[in-house]
Amino acid sequence: MYVPKAFREDDIVQLQTFMQANNFGILVSQQDGVPVAAHLPFILDTTRGSYGTLLAHMARANTQWRLFADAPETLVIFQGPHTYITPSWYDEPLSVPTWNYTAVHVYGRPRIIEDVAEMLALMETLTQQSESRFERPWQFAGLPQDFVEKKLRGTVCFEMEIMSLDGKFKLSQNRPKDDQKRVAATLQASSDPLDQEVAALMKVRQKK
Repeated sequence: MYVPKAFREDDIVQLQTFMQANNFGILVSQQDGVPVAAHLPFILDTTRGSYGTLLAHMARANTQWRLFADAPETLVIFQGPHTYITPSWYDEPLSVPTWNYTAVHVYGRPRIIEDVAEMLALMETLTQQSESRFERPWQFAGLPQDFVEKKLRGTVCFEMEIMSLDGKFKLSQNRPKDDQKRVAATLQASSDPLDQEVAALMKVRQKK
């Protein structure tokens, strides 16, 4: 990912927090020189590895998992809030439109999880993570054993230790201070939740 210095985010805690908040990522592999992708929910274990370890699962019918064994490297993309920025918000008339956005690219080599207990733990953790916002969370535990075993047979679980990562928070940091404040204020006043989220991120990184 092309990341100019002004937009680079290197703080590991910030990047891990971002991945956890935007955990529905895109897993990208290569098959015979052609990119293939899967959209998956991920769990990030921050205690394993220098940058953390990702865990996820996909349908066994999705043959992308068969590419893991021979892949030199696999990419996972996490995307956060993003929005269009019009040059009419700038002082300088000779400007062009752009897009403010946040993204983290993660690289590593996936390893398929064969142990049934590990698979169950992954599924339960992901379920609890997703269900925690509900007043009456659905429980994975208590499902009939034969039903669970059937579902697991149709599932491939995997983990990927993060070997390297790039964080890009493109939030008008390359613009003059007054432009940054004006853009953030305009987005904050918008009725679009994405605009408001970008505005909040901009305010954290605005020039003093």
